[in-house]
Order: sequence, then structure tokens, then C-alpha cells
Amino acid sequence: QVQLVESGGGLVQAGGSLRLACAASGHTNTIYSVGWLRQAPGKQREFVAAISWSGGYTYYTDPVKDRVTISIDNAKNTVYLQMNNMKPEDTAVYYCAADTFGRGIAAGDYNYWGQGTRVTVSS
Repeated sequence: QVQLVESGGGLVQAGGSLRLACAASGHTNTIYSVGWLRQAPGKQREFVAAISWSGGYTYYTDPVKDRVTISIDNAKNTVYLQMNNMKPEDTAVYYCAADTFGRGIAAGDYNYWGQGTRVTVSS
């Protein structure tokens, strides 16, 4: 079992920055990759970014790749999502998820989930 706890969400003005954190615990040695996904009101959950547990691989969805950086601190078992130049359309609940099989790029690839952290971007 892997447990994931997100933090860092909140209210930010358009153009501002926010850093989300995802602390992993439990059988972290089984994690292949960790991803951030988000779900806006009335929309499906969508992939944002992913990183391999070793940190050697990162992947971003095109709409955010110039504004977002995913990173990992293996000493703290924590994955970060730095978001810059934020836009109102970034408003969503952001979820951290772990994939124990491969490089997840869709919600269905992930088998462990955090509870989510809400991000609101005001215009």
C-alpha cells in the first residue's frame, strides 16, 4: 500500500505562482512514477505532469508544459508541482497519484491516489 498526501493548494491571482507537494509513505519502493492530475468543476480528471520515482523521467501535458515543473525529493519521499503564470483555467482540485507499473499518463493508469488539494486562480 502507498499513501499520498497533497498540500499547498489555495487561492492565487492570475499570473501568480503556487507549489504543490505530495508526500508519499508506505511501500514507496513499489512506486514507478508519480503524477499530478486535476479536475475542474464539471470536467473530467485530466493529466498534468508525471515524474519517475528515480527522477530521471518527466512528462507534461502540452497546455501546461511551459508553466509547470515537476520534481522529486527522494530523501523526503515528496513530489512537487511548481506552477507559474497561473491562469483562471488552472482552477481545479489537484490530485497526486502513484503508478506502480509504469509511466502513467492518464487517470486510469494510477492505482494510488491522494485526497486532492484545491487550487483557485482569480482573474
